Amino acid sequence: MQNGMHTDRDRCVRAVRSKDARFDGWFFTAVLTTGIYCRPSCPAVPPKPENMVFHPSAAACQQAGFRACKRCRPDTSPGSPEWNHRADLVARAMRLIADGVVDRDGVPGLAARLGYSTRQIERQLLAELGAGPLALARAQRAQTARLLIETTALPMAEIAFAAGFSSIRSFNDTVREVFALSPSALRTRAPRPAAADLPSRPAAGPPRAAVPGTLSLRLPFRAPLNPDNLFGHLAATAVPGVEEWRDGAYRRTLRLPHGPGIAALTPRPDHVACRLTLADLRDLPVAISRCRRLLDLDADPVAVDDQLRTDPVLAPLVDKAPGRRVPRTVDEAEFAVRAVLGQQVSTAAARTHAARLVTAHGEPVDDPEGGLTHLFPAPEALAALDPESLAMPRTRRTTFTTLVRELAGGGIRLGVESDWQETRARLLALPGFGPWTVDVIAMRALGDPDAFLPTDLGIRRAAAELGLPATPAALTARAAAWQPWRAYAVQYLWATDSHPINFLPV
Repeated sequence: MQNGMHTDRDRCVRAVRSKDARFDGWFFTAVLTTGIYCRPSCPAVPPKPENMVFHPSAAACQQAGFRACKRCRPDTSPGSPEWNHRADLVARAMRLIADGVVDRDGVPGLAARLGYSTRQIERQLLAELGAGPLALARAQRAQTARLLIETTALPMAEIAFAAGFSSIRSFNDTVREVFALSPSALRTRAPRPAAADLPSRPAAGPPRAAVPGTLSLRLPFRAPLNPDNLFGHLAATAVPGVEEWRDGAYRRTLRLPHGPGIAALTPRPDHVACRLTLADLRDLPVAISRCRRLLDLDADPVAVDDQLRTDPVLAPLVDKAPGRRVPRTVDEAEFAVRAVLGQQVSTAAARTHAARLVTAHGEPVDDPEGGLTHLFPAPEALAALDPESLAMPRTRRTTFTTLVRELAGGGIRLGVESDWQETRARLLALPGFGPWTVDVIAMRALGDPDAFLPTDLGIRRAAAELGLPATPAALTARAAAWQPWRAYAVQYLWATDSHPINFLPV
């Protein structure tokens, strides 16, 4: 699929007529006769083609005066895959808007993070998405408000400010305009959560009491999704105190703009059940965005798998278990530190090193369910520690201290706004950073879908088993046919091994 799909009218009409859910989030259908906008897979009878107008974003539909369909709920469709596999200005801006930067710092703050003028950002977003940063942030606020209205009993005034609105009046006006219902009517119509999405509890013992600040919601994705390597990887590499696998859910602490949070993520056949415990409800959209990014839920698995199937060696692996995602991270700096800790050691040893740092330097958190104890230490805290206290070889100690000093001082920025190629170059310039470390950070922290690990031990084992070239240079040349999805090819190659990262925990 390509950027600007909404301009291909014939293709959009075919997708709407076939109710193809793969295109949800790629474009939105506005219906001239009803004044509503829908996702392509809307279950309603498709309108006549002459009554359809296509927009690239929900914000563009809202700005054009259309309201959200009450049946297909287009505001809850998966996000566009464009923002995950691109590193240009628009993609970086969209990732920052999803992370709540406009609500916290305004458009000038967005521009400062990107290093461009506000006018240039406005112009490029309008050209590609039909809406500027304020309209895109407003659409996100409306979605957050709907989620809080439908899943909590919070007073409307609290919801308004938690969702990022500056006043109750703007909250009421936006909800009415976008959903054609008042906030109270929206709550009355809200569907009850499915039993599968309610918090799980042990077979024995009293029911778990509701925790203030805890929300249960569904994270949609494009099918297929294979949860084995995704949740298997997160569980097998979990750092004690920060992460755990419990009752069929991956749980971890979150460092959020207004306070700590805890996420519990459970794979379901058609969605991921997400339970969030937040110190401040203003962090809800940021927490959702980071959980989606962690699980790579906005990916387009059909496009990825179709490309990888063109290689006769990969085709059987894809056909056996399609829909593998790249396990990513909720905290880019944390992952970079953990990548250094994992250099040339086993998974268990890397977890032990990280757990020691967490115990000594992490910020304590209160987990109402027990099990999680700390946030992973911030770069500022790690930059202040005594290097002699690190139980690792001197050369790796130098690598570690140099990295955390650069992260703390802003010399290296790994956030969603980072320029992938510039960041790679800066990382390679650090002592102890070779291609493996840089590419694993690019793959899982930066989100580069084309990152490749030809020197990785697991990849070399898979190459030997499958008859692929043995040397890194030859394997990289062979992998050129897998572009731009080599990070996904890595997941399929890793899956040929019996390592615990490849299996959903029991």
